[in-house]
Amino acid sequence: MEIKEYIIKEADKLFCQFGFKSVTMDDIAKHLGMSKKTIYQHFSDKDELVNILISEKIGTQDCVVKDGAKNSENAVHEIFFAMSNINELLSNMNPKLFYDLQKYHPKAWLIFRRFKEKTLTMAIANNLERGVEEGLYRSEINVDIITQMRLAQIDLLFNQHDNYTMNKYSLAQVMIAITEHYLFGVCSPKGLELISRYQQKKPTQA
Repeated sequence: MEIKEYIIKEADKLFCQFGFKSVTMDDIAKHLGMSKKTIYQHFSDKDELVNILISEKIGTQDCVVKDGAKNSENAVHEIFFAMSNINELLSNMNPKLFYDLQKYHPKAWLIFRRFKEKTLTMAIANNLERGVEEGLYRSEINVDIITQMRLAQIDLLFNQHDNYTMNKYSLAQVMIAITEHYLFGVCSPKGLELISRYQQKKPTQA
C-alpha cells in the first residue's frame, strides 16, 4: 500500500470514530507515527484529505449500488444487498460525521449530495420500478413520491440522528430498521414472503 493510501485509510478510522472536526492533522500524524511534514507532502491540508477520502468512498458506493442492481435476483434481494453494505459502512461511524462534513468541508459535502441526488435517486426509482414489474412491490405505488420519501428518510438519519435516536442506536441500526420498514410498506404479498426468506440468510446466499 502506498503511503498516500495508507494515510487516507488510517485517517478514515479516526474520522469515523471522532468526527471530522475533532481530528486534527497532529492527531493523524500521531496515530500514524509519522511527522506532519510527511503528511503535507501528500495533502495540502485536512480539507484536501477529506475531499479525497469522500470522493473515494462515493466511488466505491457507486460501484456497490450498481453491483447490487446487476447481481441481485430480484428487487427485494437488491434491498438486502444494500442493507448488508449499509451495516458494513455505518456500523462504526460517528453520527457527527455528516454534520461536520456539511459544516466544515463543503466541497466534500457537495460530492456526497450529488451522489445522493443522482445515483441514489436513480437507484431507488429503478428498484421500485423493477419490484413492480416483478410483482414483488404493490402495483399502485407512485414511484416518484416513494423515491422522494425514501431520500427524506436518509436525510432524516444523517441530519437529525441525535434527536431521532437519543444516541441509543448506531447509524447502521437505525438505517436498517428504517429500510425494513420501507420494504414492508412497498412489498406486495409475494414480496412480503421474500422478506422473511432473506432475513434468515445472508444476502449473498439468498
